[in-house]
Order: sequence, then C-alpha cells, then structure tokens
Amino acid sequence: MLDIKQIRSEVLKIEELLKRRNKEINLQSLINLDQDCRKLITESESLQSEVKAKSKEIGLAMKENGNADAIKSQVSDLKIKKESVDLKLKDLEEKIKNILLTTPNIPHESVPIGTNEDDNIEVRTWGKPNDYEFEALNHDDLGVSLGILDFERAAKISGARFTFLSGAGAQLERALINFMLDEHRERGYIEYCPPLLVLPETMLATGQLPKFEEDLYKTNVGSYLIPTAEVPLTSLYKDEFINVNSTKKLTAYTPCFRSEAGSAGKDVKGMIRQHQFDKVELVKICHPDNSYDELESMTDDAENILRKLNLPYRTVVLCTGDMGFNAAKTYDIEVWLPGQNKYREISSCSNCTDFQARRANIKFKEDKKNLHVHTLNGSGLAVGRTLVAVLENYQQKDGSIQIPDVLVPYMNGKKIINKEGK
Repeated sequence: MLDIKQIRSEVLKIEELLKRRNKEINLQSLINLDQDCRKLITESESLQSEVKAKSKEIGLAMKENGNADAIKSQVSDLKIKKESVDLKLKDLEEKIKNILLTTPNIPHESVPIGTNEDDNIEVRTWGKPNDYEFEALNHDDLGVSLGILDFERAAKISGARFTFLSGAGAQLERALINFMLDEHRERGYIEYCPPLLVLPETMLATGQLPKFEEDLYKTNVGSYLIPTAEVPLTSLYKDEFINVNSTKKLTAYTPCFRSEAGSAGKDVKGMIRQHQFDKVELVKICHPDNSYDELESMTDDAENILRKLNLPYRTVVLCTGDMGFNAAKTYDIEVWLPGQNKYREISSCSNCTDFQARRANIKFKEDKKNLHVHTLNGSGLAVGRTLVAVLENYQQKDGSIQIPDVLVPYMNGKKIINKEGK
C-alpha cells in the first residue's frame, strides 16, 4: 500500500511513475477524498473540544444555580453533530483505503519501461544448452514413459492440473526440496515450517487481497490456502517493531495452491502450471537503505541453485508493464527447457519496498521516528519446475535420466532413473 502522505506531496510524480505500468491511474480523486477527509477530521476534533468545554460548564452551572438543562441540551446537540461527522469520516476513510489497496506499487526508476514480457531486458545468462544427438522430449512424455509421473490418475482423483509423482519421481522432488533448503541455510537463511492456512488479513497484508481473490482457494470458514510461503513468512512480524540492524533472511518449503483462474488454455499438459505445487521461498526483511542490494543478493541465492544443478538459465529484469502488483523491481530467472526449446520462468525475485510492510504494519525505530521496513521475496526455487528442468536437461538417448551430481547424496546414491515397474 502506498503512503498517502507521499502521494499528497508528490502526486504528479507518483501518477506519472504509476502510468508506466500501462494502467489508467488518476490520483486526483484520491487527493480530493483525502482533502475532504482531513476537513472532517478537523471538524470532528473541534466538535469534541466543544463537547469537553461544555461538559465542564455543566458542573459549574450546577454549582451556581442547580440547573444545567440548557447546557446539557447543547452538549447533546454537539454529540449528535459529531456522530454524523464521524460517520461521514468513516465512509471517506474506507473509500481511501479501498483505492490504496487496489493501487500498485511505484516502479523503481531503474525498471525498464514497457508493455509486456517482450520488453523485458536480459541481464545475464549462465551455462550452455545441451546439443542433443537425439530429439529432446518434454518432461511429461519422459515422466510417463519412466513411470514416475501420472497425470491421468491424478485427473481421475482431483481433476485437471494435478500430478501423481511416484518412486524415483517422488524421491527426486524430495531431494530437490532438501537440497534447496540446505543451500539457503548455508547462505544465512533461517528455515521455517509455516501454516498453510491463513486469515484474510494475512492475505491482505501481502497484497493477494483484494486484487487476486479469484486466484485463491478459500475455505468455508473464511481462511485461505496459501499461494506461496511469501504470505505467512512476510507476515511473521505483522504489527511489530523489529530490529533491522541486520537483514532478516527467511526460507520455507511449502505446498502452494492456486486456482489459475486466468490461465485457461495455458500449459494444460505437464507440471508447468498446477493447482498444487511445491516451492521453496525466500523472504528478506530489511532497512530501506539496503533493499536494492538485498534484491541483487537474493537473486544470486536463487541462481546459485541452478548453477549447482548445472542447469542453463538466463535472468531478465521485468519491464513496468510485466511487473507484479506488489513489486517495485523484479528479476525473473528462466531455466532452459530443451523439450520446449525455450526458457521458462523458474523464479521471480522482487523488492516490494515498504508496500507490504505498510499493509502488515511492520516497523522499526530510527532517530525517534517509526518507519516501515522493506520486504523482498523470491522463489528459491519452484520445485516442480526444477524437477521438469532436471528431467529435460538430464535426459539420455535411451529415455533414462541422469541424476545431477549434487543430488546423488539426496537420492541414496542413485545416479540414473530408469523405467519403473508398477
């Protein structure tokens, strides 16, 4: 959520920056509501002062002549008037809040201006795609032929966009999770095992609500299944003052749940876009002065996993038109998938500045001021998509899968995945 005080003082600048997102942004209506709101606050405070003053007069009148009916009537009228003003004030504050909750974050000046993913800018590449002497297969064909992925039985049980992993497939998923967590712990992250169900206000704090409600799974008691561990990890310090002398670095593995309401027809086959998927998340909470340096190091933390797995990738900085609602700047890491002959996103690392912290009310004290922290989040990595990348990049001519060296200890010494019997 943006700072209304900053909007008041820099309305034209902020409006221009927000328009870079290719959204029709008009902050003047917000400013008008804010001005009306402040007038009502002044009026309410003035009426409250009058009530206090008149209330004191009641006591004096009673002492002097034993009758204060006239003054009591005046106090009653003032209270009724104040109640009316306060109702108008509450309505205006709700309107202002709703506008702020649906207004995206301000893009950083360094973010390239563009309309969609075609305008994203590649900042680096690592590794070289394999030059196969045979036609590379998609992960879904490989997994089914090896007997480690079963989409048909998953659909029979749960519907579309679900997968059964079995045998070496399930073992590989678990190996990737443990490997990722171990690597991130080595880099200073504290591991958490957070709740998978959260309250609506927790979703509101990280920006999933109200804008993305249709993409969420809601229970009949009002709680939501998390779409990412970013949600509970970022809200860990909700409504708290924290010490930001050193950056808080959090990581967690969780299943994630998304309805993919806006993805009809996209990636229908395979594991790229699922309703339920595993992800290892990275979250940082830091001093505002350090957040862009922390974004660079977080992105490297995610890239480190791909380098250790020897998976070719590229990193792009997202343009203003492709950037997420909460982010001020985002790097997407895209892994090479030979079965699709293209790079696919495997991680997004974003600096959300104080946008989420303002919603979650996470602050620190500095020079006798109460200031909001900056929050960052990134995938470290999407586990299912990493499994996809391993299957496609490590496939052999006979259809078997070589296990990346760093995963062999996590696979109980297994070096090759061959066809499994059922």
